[in-house]
Amino acid sequence: MKPASLSARVTVLLAIVCLLVLGGGAKLMDWRIDHELSSRFHQNLLDQARALGSMLAQEQAAPSGHVVAGPAGDDAWYELRCDGTPPQRSDPPPPAVPEGWPDNVDAKPRYARLGHHQHHLDTVRLSFARPGSTAPGTCRLLFVQDRHSLDELMLAFDWILALGPLLAAAIALIAVPLVVRRGLRPMSALVDHMGRIGPQAPGQRLAPIGLKELDPLVARFNDVLARMDDGLARERQFASGLAHETRTRLAELRALAEVEARYPSGRSLPDLLAEIGSIGAELEATVTALLLLTRLQSGLEQPQWQQLSLAPWLERQLQRQHATVAARGIALVIQGTAPAELHTDPALLEVIVGNLLGNACAYAPESDTVRLSISERGLAIDNAAFGLTDADLASFGQRFWRKQLPHAGHAGLGLALTAAAARALGLALDFRLDPQQRLHATLDWQAAVIRETTTP
Repeated sequence: MKPASLSARVTVLLAIVCLLVLGGGAKLMDWRIDHELSSRFHQNLLDQARALGSMLAQEQAAPSGHVVAGPAGDDAWYELRCDGTPPQRSDPPPPAVPEGWPDNVDAKPRYARLGHHQHHLDTVRLSFARPGSTAPGTCRLLFVQDRHSLDELMLAFDWILALGPLLAAAIALIAVPLVVRRGLRPMSALVDHMGRIGPQAPGQRLAPIGLKELDPLVARFNDVLARMDDGLARERQFASGLAHETRTRLAELRALAEVEARYPSGRSLPDLLAEIGSIGAELEATVTALLLLTRLQSGLEQPQWQQLSLAPWLERQLQRQHATVAARGIALVIQGTAPAELHTDPALLEVIVGNLLGNACAYAPESDTVRLSISERGLAIDNAAFGLTDADLASFGQRFWRKQLPHAGHAGLGLALTAAAARALGLALDFRLDPQQRLHATLDWQAAVIRETTTP
């Protein structure tokens, strides 16, 4: 199906607007003109009737008894009835008379429109006192005039007023597409420029056009390009990190097998299998973490909400760090009072707290103090981090990002998993460096459902 044309839409809309606006104006003007012409025609009709009635009444009352043949012209007729005298009519008499004549007549002029064969007649009837004292009484006059000339004039105005909007709409249909296409040339140039931008040429941006209608579109498109470049950079980094982690583990397995095949070390089979199992476990941990991260970021992993007794659960998390703490001589200090229960997903919360505690204990300098502060609002973990900078904090949460050389089993997915799990649970996770170069990781769970009671 052929897409709709913007110039065609604008043309049709302008043509409709021309017809509505000009047609409405023409209709109003036509009504005003018709009303004015009819009013003047009625006034002229009344003036003629009064002049004719006075003349006829005076001549009828004259001693000579002269009879008037009728008004000049072939488009007017009359009938005069005065008390005590016979009716007087034009020659020929009126072709039609209105209903109520001659009884329903008084001093107020009464107008009526009559149709007679091909004629359209306007009538006025009124009564007046017969002039003169020799023959007093009341006269009633019916004056009829053909309105053919008035109807022709009104019809001419109707055609003029009707053809105006139609002519304007026709001009719009012809001229507007040309004008619109000319006005849309900057948009066509913008479309051509957009077509040359893609993943194969990162970093390109659209230049502002200088039109207030298109510059916001250019700015939004540049924002999309910036996000696309950023996403492509992250995907390339992710693909590179995944390939490196997988290739490294597989290369270790292959090297171990080839070395033992060519140059047997004399180690026992359980030792070799243990080393192979350790390498496989590292590769499995990387794949498992990556699958969980993918499910969290895509929304496939939904939290399983339940009430969690926080104190024993937190004690288990601390027990898992005892080996690292003892090996590196780190002091683990716990401060504050935890809520009795927390409405959360224990597995996802374990991913968050386990990674934060594990990173703090693994990267803190030897003999350092790692503090865990807990309250009803959340928990905070801080440790010395002399090698970190504020710029590094922006990279926290990126997949396969590592500040230092990787430890065994460490693939740079811990903080990415932590951030994804925090978003899934609706918890606020924040990292900052203080002036003493200590890293503070703060987890705010105030949005979660917390019982009012707290542990002593």
